Amino acid sequence: MKIKVDQNLCIGCGLCCGICDEVFRMNEYEKAEAYQPANDDNQSAVQDAIDSCPVSAIAWED
Repeated sequence: MKIKVDQNLCIGCGLCCGICDEVFRMNEYEKAEAYQPANDDNQSAVQDAIDSCPVSAIAWED
């Protein structure tokens, strides 16, 4: 399952990376990016990251 991080909204707090570093990382612009799709093993952690984002920059991609 793919995840989208809105680069215009992301403030680079890194919370998502701390919650699920197997999916999220910080890019060269100090913004979060989803570099791996979610799988059955980390889907719950990804949802936690989505719910924890202070600016709602992360969402499941259709």
